[in-house]
Amino acid sequence: LQSPPPRLKQFLLRSRTIGELLAPAAPFDKKCGRENWTVAFAPDGSYFAWSQGHRTVKLVPWSQCLQNFLLHGTKNVTNSSSLRLPRQNSDGGQKNKPREHIIDCGDIVWSLAFGSSVPEKQSRCVNIEWHRFRFGQDQLLLATGLNNGRIKIWDVYTGKLLLNLVDHTEVVRDLTFAPDGSLILVSASRDKTLRVWDLKDDGNMMKVLRGHQNWVYSCAFSPDSSMLCSVGASKAVFLWNMDKYTMIRKLEGHHHDVVACDFSPDGALLATASYDTRVYIWDPHDGDILMEFGHLFPPPTPIFAGGANDRWVRSVSFSHDGLHIASLADDKMVRFWRIDEDYPVQVAPLSNGLCCAFSTDGSVLAAGTHDGSVYFWATPRQVPSLQHLCRMSIRRVMPTQEVQELPVPSKLLEFLSYRI
Repeated sequence: LQSPPPRLKQFLLRSRTIGELLAPAAPFDKKCGRENWTVAFAPDGSYFAWSQGHRTVKLVPWSQCLQNFLLHGTKNVTNSSSLRLPRQNSDGGQKNKPREHIIDCGDIVWSLAFGSSVPEKQSRCVNIEWHRFRFGQDQLLLATGLNNGRIKIWDVYTGKLLLNLVDHTEVVRDLTFAPDGSLILVSASRDKTLRVWDLKDDGNMMKVLRGHQNWVYSCAFSPDSSMLCSVGASKAVFLWNMDKYTMIRKLEGHHHDVVACDFSPDGALLATASYDTRVYIWDPHDGDILMEFGHLFPPPTPIFAGGANDRWVRSVSFSHDGLHIASLADDKMVRFWRIDEDYPVQVAPLSNGLCCAFSTDGSVLAAGTHDGSVYFWATPRQVPSLQHLCRMSIRRVMPTQEVQELPVPSKLLEFLSYRI
């Protein structure tokens, strides 16, 4: 027998399971409302959060969670008393020691996002001298988007409710904080709008971004916080200037609803996932499609792009090494891709997956499912080349237009522009 070709060998590599957090289920528990729509890691890697279903969000110290997997095996039923992590009490002296919290949000939770404060980043509202909250250097917040259109802001260290933001008229489908520590929060909703909130101004709503003609599914900030991507129904992919709150461009290419988006760590690439069975990698600075990762072969023609609903891509996430992307589809598979390969480098089985996210250090991928559980896998590990590290350093400060004007050989320009 001939050995399989290298491409097939790569495809058959299975990711190693790290652990599972299985949501408790009552005998007569309703299946609807238990969905885990979002999983999130804190920016400093201290906490992991997910929706257990219905109204409950669980916050666990990530390092202790990993330690539990090593001590007790991969399976972990989250209401097991023997594996329970230390619970936070009301003593403020223990504020910065990571503790587990179970938060009742009052309604079905659709979205989560962590935000951390940098004191030097002042509120954009310069006319107000007094604020109810003054966030310090060690502040860590969790935003939860609810079924009733409300957004609740929680103190991660104490589990206390700080703010209740009310303005959306439909489900808050996604939330994202600006990475610069300004505590600017953007929410995406089924009411066809994105809203910009300034938490350093006590949650004042600064702007409403209009342009989507249908539901908005997801949004993501660029690493420098200057650009926002929003995606939604009717093939919509929009880019926004977050200094002027104006639309930069609409990206055309998908053939069905676009449900997830994420920027690369250097901001030079944008990944979008769609029900058309594809993940596209864009250059957000000029709108070009650089790569396509298909989940159905041969790919469906545009007229049938919405018909392969066992291959709908539900989620996409960029690893922090800038080399790998994870995608989650309805074909019961999680795929890990390299940005310079057109086939998966690793796969993992997962039924009824809805969302995925890389840990802060990029070593673990977390994925949430319809029943409120979370599964974890080790991610592909590879030492980035010096060329790639230099490219990321350059692209963090130079958009494509400036790169193309550099007086360097054309092959180097292609590499810096992710064209090769």
